[in-house]
Amino acid sequence: MIRATAVGLVLILLAPLPVEAQDTPFSRMDVFDLEWVQDPRISPDGEHVVYVRRGMDIMQDRRTSELWILRTDGSEHRKLTSREVGESNPRWSPDGTRVAFTSSTEASGSEIHIHWLAQGATARVTRLDNSPRNLSWSPDGQRIAFVKHVSEPEPRLVSPPTPPEGAQWADPPRVETRLNHEQDGVGIMDHGFDHIFVVGAGGGSVRQVTSGDFDHAGTPEWTPDGERLIFSANRHPDWEHERRNTEIYSVTVEDGEIRQLTDRFGPNHTPRVSPDGQTIAYLGYEDRIRTYQLTRIYTMNADGSDVREVETGLDRSIGGLAWDADGAGLYFQYADQGVSKIGHTGLDGTATEVARDLGGTSIGRPYAGSADFTFSADGTIAMNLSSPDRPGELAVTRRGQSQPQQITDLNGGWADRRAVGEVQEVWYTSSVDGRDLHGWIVLPPDHDPAREYPLLVEIHGGPISHYGPHFAPEIQLYASAGYVVFYPNARGSTSYGEEFGDLLYHDFSGGEYPDIMDGVDHLIEEGVASGDSLYVTGGSAGGTSTAWIVGQTHRFRAAAVQKPVMNWISKTLAADNYYAYADYRYPGQPWENPMEYWEVSPISLVGNVETPTLVILGELDLRTPTWEAKQLYHALKLQGVETMYVEVPDTYHFISERPSQLITKVDHILAWFERYR
Repeated sequence: MIRATAVGLVLILLAPLPVEAQDTPFSRMDVFDLEWVQDPRISPDGEHVVYVRRGMDIMQDRRTSELWILRTDGSEHRKLTSREVGESNPRWSPDGTRVAFTSSTEASGSEIHIHWLAQGATARVTRLDNSPRNLSWSPDGQRIAFVKHVSEPEPRLVSPPTPPEGAQWADPPRVETRLNHEQDGVGIMDHGFDHIFVVGAGGGSVRQVTSGDFDHAGTPEWTPDGERLIFSANRHPDWEHERRNTEIYSVTVEDGEIRQLTDRFGPNHTPRVSPDGQTIAYLGYEDRIRTYQLTRIYTMNADGSDVREVETGLDRSIGGLAWDADGAGLYFQYADQGVSKIGHTGLDGTATEVARDLGGTSIGRPYAGSADFTFSADGTIAMNLSSPDRPGELAVTRRGQSQPQQITDLNGGWADRRAVGEVQEVWYTSSVDGRDLHGWIVLPPDHDPAREYPLLVEIHGGPISHYGPHFAPEIQLYASAGYVVFYPNARGSTSYGEEFGDLLYHDFSGGEYPDIMDGVDHLIEEGVASGDSLYVTGGSAGGTSTAWIVGQTHRFRAAAVQKPVMNWISKTLAADNYYAYADYRYPGQPWENPMEYWEVSPISLVGNVETPTLVILGELDLRTPTWEAKQLYHALKLQGVETMYVEVPDTYHFISERPSQLITKVDHILAWFERYR
């Protein structure tokens, strides 16, 4: 263990789970052995948990998704159905006798299915034109509400002539009238809107409940009498321009009458109806047009009156809201210094920590991923449990219990045979304003304290996001290649409070640069890594930061810039999330304040770059489109700087969606760095 230093300059060992002796480091083909727990759903009586078991298929090169079930003591672990197709979104019926879920086949597409526990039978209960999601059982177990897209015809400006029979004419042009028409991971969006539907639990006709030219997202919540659904949507006239301005609504299931319950500029979402139906809790904030704002808990009467904030006393954003069994308080999820936690609060705001270390589902870089939990009537909580040395496992706990009890061992097979890098927590001090800064290092599996190691800096995306002490195969592969890997949560990262997260307001890309370099200098001073063997990489906002860094300093031997923003003007006007930047990140629109955008764009520094720089991204990326990376690549080629352009085919912003893509991304970065070792 590296010695501790003064306050603000501390390295803390995160004790790994005890494992048998391992000699072989984690390697790239081990990626196919990874499995993880997602969306655990505990039965109403607290006896069983159904969860989504995710994994990697080496033959089809894809991530898999199956439903498994076990008792809360870890026994009777088995697959829920005998079907050999993708399954997800499990939801228990109120009486605990059935599980609804979504599943798709090549023949039928995604549909809603029901599995009867006692009989072991499974049946499809819908035949839909578009995929269902966000399933919600009615209180009497007779109906299921869900969300589905309703397609509309594409617009046309002209009617083309009819080709002669047998002729092969070119496809007609695509005509677009929408402001929001592309989505990363999807491509061109289907015309139409998302609406709420209801279907009988035994199948039958499907009935659309909501109406209007608006999208209705999120999971609809039934009132206890089964007469209404509570949901979040943006039904404002200017919804295309005010993307964040959502409200809470109710709709009468019988006649589709919609009533608006909130009226505040900003996001209002995740409604949860109390067990007695008298109160609705929800999440949101009043939008002050800032880069980072805390999501808070609110309650109101069922008719929308008497809105109150629940003062938790936490300077952290809230998610994952759920009423406790007696309706006296609320469970919620939050992140604190990179660690995902479950909290509980009374309506008077007496918040307590219930459990920690949720997540472990981001199989790539050390994000928490989907930090999921549910609880039963007897107070038993099912959660996915994250740890530094393996992906998320299933665990159960209760309020007042000191530690969650892990009840699966999906990764024991490979974890007992492979050595992974030790994860250590790092605290150091900012040279800019003296504040405490936080991050982690991962040591090579065969780390020798007497040796000097190269330092590889890996920067998270967002930048309104954060890393944590989670298993990350990409980071472990870097460590196995002989690097000490440093991943910091520089200013602008979440889970450290609103003020810290908002420090990049009008100051990204440059604001986080000193924080990252302060961490590098600290690790060099502590003897953790060699000061003359530095490498840097990062993706998305991390790629943007990497491009900024090599424009500011020549200290790194090589860099790998992944899916960056190089020019905030071209990014803001052409990416799929165009709406997230003007005013919130930078003052006004790009044509109103072009120099404000230019001065924080890495392309403005590209003339200073001397560092050999790899540029890598996905062919179909709509979040940081290919022309962003090409601006860097072409500028470096024009200047004679050593560079290489790598475009991963058939993938969007998330380059590592398929296992082989994760491997090839890491392989290319390591191969580039090895040139300059």
